[in-house]
Order: sequence, then C-alpha cells, then structure tokens
Amino acid sequence: MSFQQSECLTVCVTGAGGFIASWLVKLLLHKGYFVQGTVRDPDDPKNDHLKRLEGADERLRLFKANLLDYQSFRIAFDGCQGVFHTASPVTDDPEKMIEPAIKGTENVISAAADAGVKRLVFTSSIGTVYMDPNRDTETIVDESCWSDLEYCKSTRNWYCYGKTMAEKVAWEMAAKREVDLIVVSPVLVIGPLLQPSINASSIHILKYLNGAVKTYANAVQAYVHVGDVAEAHVLVFESATARGRYICGESMLHRGEVVDLLRSLFPCYPIPSVCKDEVNPKVKPYKLSTQKIQDLGLKFTPTKETLRQTVTSLEEKGFLHAPRLSTLNFDS
Repeated sequence: MSFQQSECLTVCVTGAGGFIASWLVKLLLHKGYFVQGTVRDPDDPKNDHLKRLEGADERLRLFKANLLDYQSFRIAFDGCQGVFHTASPVTDDPEKMIEPAIKGTENVISAAADAGVKRLVFTSSIGTVYMDPNRDTETIVDESCWSDLEYCKSTRNWYCYGKTMAEKVAWEMAAKREVDLIVVSPVLVIGPLLQPSINASSIHILKYLNGAVKTYANAVQAYVHVGDVAEAHVLVFESATARGRYICGESMLHRGEVVDLLRSLFPCYPIPSVCKDEVNPKVKPYKLSTQKIQDLGLKFTPTKETLRQTVTSLEEKGFLHAPRLSTLNFDS
C-alpha cells in the first residue's frame, strides 16, 4: 500500500491541537493533503494556531470529538483514506489516563474500520517499550520490546501503563477489524511550540532554566525533535513497505549531559550543576535502536540544536524570561 499522491488524499488527525499533532497538521498541509482534525472545541481560541497554518483556509476542517464518543470520530473520518491517531491523555492519574486511552483507542479503530480508512498511524510512546526492570543495559531496545505492565503498576507509572495497554488494544482490534495499523513510538519530544499552551515534555526542559529545580536527576532520557516525529508519521503512512512499530528518537543522554548542553547554549539561566544523587554510580543509558525508521529515510535533528530551538521557543512564547544582567559598579 502506498500513498504518494498526497494532493488527492484526505486524512484525519485526532487531537489536532496537541504538540505533535500541530506539527503533523502543518506538515500534511504543506504536502498538499486535505486534513480533518479532531479537537474538543473547534471554536476554542487555543486551536486558532491551526487555522493560521499555510493551506488551512483551503484544506483544513476541524471537527468536535471526544475520546469516549465513537460517533464523533465516525463523522470526522468520513471520506478519509488515512487516520493519524495522536489524541491521548497525558497524566499519571489512573482515572484520567487508563480508561480514556483504552476506550479512545477502541473507538478510533472501530470508527476507522467502519469508515473504510486504508491505513491508521497510531502515536504510541517509548513508554510502551522500555519499562522492564529485568532488561540489562547491554540489551538492545528495539521494536520487539514491550514494557512490563506489572512493573508499570508497581511503580505507579500510569502513563506508561495506559499507553502500553492502549497500544496492545490497538493491535488486537486492528487485526480483528482488518485495519492496516502502523505505530510510531517517540521518545521524549521537544522542540518549538506551535500551540499557545505549554506541554509536559517542554516543561521537562523549562524546569532546568527557570530555577524550579536546583539539582538534576541521576537518570537518562532519550530526546527527539517534534518536527522529526511529524515527519516519521508521514513517512510510515506513505511507505508501501511500512509495517509494525517504529521507535523515533535521536539520542540518549544522562541528565547531566542535558544540563551541560543547556548551559553551553544559554549560560545566563540558573541551570543546575549538582546531581541529586551523588552517592550511586552514574546511570548508564540503555541501547536504543532507531534503525528501522532511519531505513525509511528519516534524518534526525541533533539534540543540541533541538534544545536550542526548544528554549528559544519558550522565550518567544513568554514561558521563559532571560534574567536581566545586573548593573556592575566598578571602583575607579
């Protein structure tokens, strides 16, 4: 299956006003697609950034939808050849995370099947892949890996639990309903904001610059540019050979390396220089394979550049204000 003639295609992006989804809508419009985006309220000013995108006047329609309402998605998917399901709650509250994530996935898969959608691209998370305490740091983490649900529950990581359950449900339902499903699993997504609100992954960077934290964790984190994630979604949708899951991430860094990069780029901010845990050995990164998505042609933005763009965007959006330089008095 191949979708190269984008000028003739209509696709739907669920949760269109979100961080990744906004970039995806922008890219799809740029490539000539007709886009039907679902949002909670098309008239909410927080979605106005979508209406200002190039091509939006001619080729973007917003639909009101709710993850727990099958019919709202069935209406939005009408006439679509493809669906990009990015909508998902982002919370560690089990009541707000688990049911909407799972029920929303069921509704989207069912609505896509009933609407005759040709291919569905599902935005999952690295959280469905790496949460396994029995995997050592020498094991390569790739698309065959799954997070341990019992471990997610025991550590009360309800986000990873909900995302893992939702993806498993997606695969089961897609097989049952004969939907061509492709999954993109991004690592922590950062980069410039298109939407007016700040998202959780951007706050992860913001806290190191605004004085909210005085130390950094003895932990590792993989990062990727939001624009690269949007491109990955379109690549797997358009590729005739795309199958299964695709991990999307540029680099794995210790938090100490992250703050060092931020300090080299933005020395004016009160960036922490002390590790919260100076007793235990430095946590080693696990070996993350992203070869599968690179084989489709994706080239990642270097993390240092992604961090630079992230901070610059936070400044431009008013979420971060550079400290004023103190007036220096010199004795004659």
